[in-house]
Amino acid sequence: MTGKRPTTIAEYIEAAPAESRPHLRTLYGILKSVAPEAQEAIKWGAPFFVEPRFLFSFSAHKAHCNFAPTQAALEAFQQELQGHRTTKNYLQIPYCEPVPEALVRQLAEYCLRAVRAREDDAFW
Repeated sequence: MTGKRPTTIAEYIEAAPAESRPHLRTLYGILKSVAPEAQEAIKWGAPFFVEPRFLFSFSAHKAHCNFAPTQAALEAFQQELQGHRTTKNYLQIPYCEPVPEALVRQLAEYCLRAVRAREDDAFW
């Protein structure tokens, strides 16, 4: 990404390399549908959804995009994530493969439930 730093998710997607935009738009659509009330922000150069704590983020890279749910979400779905490239914090989605939409939705919903459960917890 070059030029002016994006300040919105839409600007981030438009500034991203052309090959990444379809994946980024798909991720954004899924995440927005899961957490429509979440605040959208650019933090550390990447799009984030916040409600009121960080829910998840995503980012564009040279040959893949990253979806960053929580580490706990990735651990909880390790069976479903077999066959996908993951790191400790990311689900990496190569541009030559389709976005695993159902899996991304499940991970995002897990994160949203976890954040909301913590807010209800009197000890949080």
